[in-house]
Amino acid sequence: MYTDSMRRAFKSITPPKNFNVYIIDEEHFLTVLAKEKDFMSLTGEEKFEAAEYMVRVKKALEDNGAVVLLMREGGEDV
Repeated sequence: MYTDSMRRAFKSITPPKNFNVYIIDEEHFLTVLAKEKDFMSLTGEEKFEAAEYMVRVKKALEDNGAVVLLMREGGEDV
């Protein structure tokens, strides 16, 4: 499901410093995964920028035909 046009749209969005997301192709939908450890190490303003970035990635993928789930990995269990 993760097409070349989706890949180009994702790569065209610049991530905030010290923050990355991972695209997981789940066959019928895409998951945009953020690591909680990475997110929690950001300052308040950087967290806001990271959240905005994830929304922009979601919209870009949806504009290219994907169904998108935003997800974080980690937390107290890790």
